[in-house]
Amino acid sequence: METKHIIYKNFNNKNKQLNKKKLNNFIKFKNLIEKYPLLKSLTNNYNYSFQKKNLLNFKKYDEYNLIGMGGSILGAQAIYHFLSHKIKKKFFFYNNLQNIRITKSNKKRLNIIISKSGNTLETLSNLNLILSKQKRNKNLIITEKKNNILRAMANKLRSDVIDHKNYIGGRYSVLSEVGMVPAELMGLNEKKFKRLNYLIKNKKFINFLIENVSSIYSNIIKGKKNCVILNYDEKLSNFLKWYQQLSAESLGKKGKGFFPIISTMPKDNHSLLQLYLDGPKNNFFSFFFSRDRNQFKFNNAFIIDGLEHLKKKSLDQVMYAQKKATQNVFNKRKLSFRSFEIKNKSEETLGELFTFFILETLMLSSLLNVNPINQPSVELIKIETKKILK
Repeated sequence: METKHIIYKNFNNKNKQLNKKKLNNFIKFKNLIEKYPLLKSLTNNYNYSFQKKNLLNFKKYDEYNLIGMGGSILGAQAIYHFLSHKIKKKFFFYNNLQNIRITKSNKKRLNIIISKSGNTLETLSNLNLILSKQKRNKNLIITEKKNNILRAMANKLRSDVIDHKNYIGGRYSVLSEVGMVPAELMGLNEKKFKRLNYLIKNKKFINFLIENVSSIYSNIIKGKKNCVILNYDEKLSNFLKWYQQLSAESLGKKGKGFFPIISTMPKDNHSLLQLYLDGPKNNFFSFFFSRDRNQFKFNNAFIIDGLEHLKKKSLDQVMYAQKKATQNVFNKRKLSFRSFEIKNKSEETLGELFTFFILETLMLSSLLNVNPINQPSVELIKIETKKILK
């Protein structure tokens, strides 16, 4: 199946298509929006909690700090790296607790602090470090409209606040205020990311989505619990981290779900491929690849005997050959895989990927009978950490 932006190929093994009738009923647009209001943010008529004219003062900055954890930051980071060729502003991402070196800058930056709950320990810790080191920065906070620590910080810092919709969880929030405010400040067009209205009317896309979900479910019930993501484009790395959180946190409940593992190719041909081919057969695979015909071409002056096959070739052609060779071997070994080939790097392409995997996750949650919205086990660590620090 192919759209203007992506070539989709379903799993190569002929799985019995399970629960297709249930999935057909599930994917009806009106039913979906009623059951999962979070999907409103994927539509082109979503009502933001801010007006675009109010972002004008924030667009004057050349450098930005984005501070958050998990779904509060991964989507914006994916956008920034995938579309870096279109972005002239500099964004610095603070998404983990570590002994980070906060650089001094002569330029005044805007700190964008995002936390749905407003109480995320790592986010508040990194904000404290940045406020201590870069004292001239201005602040913009995105958090729920309720009493929380970030709201109190906003009052202390006299910073602007944008409301985080309470019905949109962090990992589903990329096309809401959480991802689209940074996207607008990057100079991108938020409207171009909104693809749900178009895709839901595309019968080929919906049929592929249903068959894809059915195949994944079939793999899971056969005991294939690892989803190995073979990534041939480093600009997709942060998008795949976003997908990793989305699938793990949404589906990993009641002993169900699958383990999403990101594998960097072709580097991992020399470390992990042996395991994939000859190790336990408990994996299914997803290939991600982008064509880039403008990549470096090999210099024939340095082509010696034994390298004749590289004459007049580009790095893109070598990467494609390695991806194709891996798929050929996987077919011979009867390893289950699907593939996504990116045709162009645009807001529409990334919006389509976000939409596809959010729908896939919600549909899988229905088949696995788990709640895709909550994350009760994550809260246990937060509570225990607070006890230890007291």
